[in-house]
Amino acid sequence: MSEYVRQMPENVGPLTRPPGLARKMHVDTSLLVLLLILTVYGLFVLYSASGQSMDAVVRQGRYFVLAYVVMFAMAQFSPVRWSRWSPWGYLLGVALLTAVAFAGVGAKGAQRWLDLGDFRFQPSEIMKLAVPMTIAWYLGARVLPPAPRHVVVCLLLIAIPCGLIIRQPDLGTSLLIGASGLFGIFMAGISWRFIFGTGLVGILSAWPAWIFMLEDYQKQRILTLLNPESDKLGAGWNIIQSKTAIGSGGWSGKGWTQGTQSQLDFLPESHTDFIIAVLAEEFGLQGVLLLLSLYLLILFRAFWIGVKAQSSYGRILCGSITLTFFVYIFVNMGMVAGLLPVVGVPLPLVSAGGTSVVTLMAGFGLLMAVSTEKRVVGQ
Repeated sequence: MSEYVRQMPENVGPLTRPPGLARKMHVDTSLLVLLLILTVYGLFVLYSASGQSMDAVVRQGRYFVLAYVVMFAMAQFSPVRWSRWSPWGYLLGVALLTAVAFAGVGAKGAQRWLDLGDFRFQPSEIMKLAVPMTIAWYLGARVLPPAPRHVVVCLLLIAIPCGLIIRQPDLGTSLLIGASGLFGIFMAGISWRFIFGTGLVGILSAWPAWIFMLEDYQKQRILTLLNPESDKLGAGWNIIQSKTAIGSGGWSGKGWTQGTQSQLDFLPESHTDFIIAVLAEEFGLQGVLLLLSLYLLILFRAFWIGVKAQSSYGRILCGSITLTFFVYIFVNMGMVAGLLPVVGVPLPLVSAGGTSVVTLMAGFGLLMAVSTEKRVVGQ
């Protein structure tokens, strides 16, 4: 043993050994494996939810390929650079949202897109990352916990894009973006007194918001939540059918592609917002528990990356992205189960869709950049 030690170069040791391939690529292996498993599981469920359409699976697979490329690209830049770029991304997003207000393309009563010729682009997706990144940039450069004046500045940074998105109108996306920014303030160490005070203000504002802010269709969604039986063939149809599908699955489900509610088209939007109902009907409670286990492991790993982050920017950003990911899961499952109003939030990395998948994976790319921050800073 002593002879072996004498033969070792003096500059080689546990702290100086060459980084592995994953480190060189700035990839968190544990998080990547969990995301790959969830991706495959999601495609497996999507095949049945889309009416056994292989075209839908291939199309979603292409979105996943693009999303992973974006994730790897995001991971290659250190959090120091992302911190510098954050305010510019925020300003770009606000400018694009302003452009939507004046020259946006409308569909189904909503004006949310910019027409770029070959495809349409929804600028609000940028803000799902730009807002938490900007809050992390602003608070990470200051003494924590933040002073009240800094909290006010952060609230203004959140309110500007949220107000522009509400005008489109897109209340669901606005709430998600607002939550991502508030989570950043929370992760900066704000006092519980302020949190409870904000919650009280929110409760007191509920009635004025109902009267002056909510559109008629938004009010109808809340009323349908309280009593879906009042309009069984109209607004209450989705919730009634989704609850029927979930309840009929039992413990082990009816079998893959054997669900009646989805395969016979009783369940609307079965491959997008209500895909968890298809999973519950065909794979039962055990299939749902498997999905929840994957989500919990991803959330745990993401929080752990935040705990080990080397900077305040990294910790705030990781916490905000992770909690926002949790909100996606909670809101989608809550609305499908009839516990929350239907707001059109997809089930993360399972529901069909391209823009949301790319945005979510870009967020995980930021997490991977933070997870390798120490190595990057030391180079």
